[in-house]
Amino acid sequence: MIDNRDERFSASTEQIAAICHRRFGIGADGLILLQNASEADFKMVYYNADGNQSTMCGNGGRCIAKFAHDLGFIHLEATFMAIDGKHEAKIATNGIVSLKMIDTKKARQSHGAWFLDTGSPHHIAPVDEVAKINVVKAGRELRNTYGTEGANINFVEVNQSQLHVRTYERGVEDETFSCGTGVTAAALVAHQAGWIDTNSVAIHTPGGDLKVSFSASTEGYENVWLTGPAVFVFKGELSI
Repeated sequence: MIDNRDERFSASTEQIAAICHRRFGIGADGLILLQNASEADFKMVYYNADGNQSTMCGNGGRCIAKFAHDLGFIHLEATFMAIDGKHEAKIATNGIVSLKMIDTKKARQSHGAWFLDTGSPHHIAPVDEVAKINVVKAGRELRNTYGTEGANINFVEVNQSQLHVRTYERGVEDETFSCGTGVTAAALVAHQAGWIDTNSVAIHTPGGDLKVSFSASTEGYENVWLTGPAVFVFKGELSI
């Protein structure tokens, strides 16, 4: 995550991929630039680990809001622009960050599962024991059924009113431990399909626990909020 309000950062696709490399770089699922915006508090620009600019990253959106807060130029609420439009963010005093996601149309059934776009395209497949799924193998087989750009593949186990989600992320081309747009998609599909009957869903991922709340509309879902912790890990300098 880089403060690029002075617009000094410039890197090629190959350089961004090298920065994100888990053995020869810093290691990340993606790179995010925080930039100035005239119509909001700031702008978020997101690149996947392969170095290409990508669609919305939900957990990245929560983290950049916390990043802006820690830099001291926003307080506990903010708006920012992302590739899918304007978002609201709220930072609680305990570090929990809530992000308002875009309104979403109802999911459609696809390839024996469900598909919808929550800022990024997601395939939602219900499974009995998500811990036993070979996410990388199954995800790679499914991602390209959605054309050249592919889709993110989510495997969802319903345990009473809680969801357990694992995600294969395009652009990372591997399992990512927590995908914000993916868990949002899983929660909305779970409600639409009748797997759950509440409008606030607890979700467990390998990377931690999140919550998705929403209101159903005639077209789909609105007032969708993704909530969870955003934890500072380290900072440093890198010459490229």
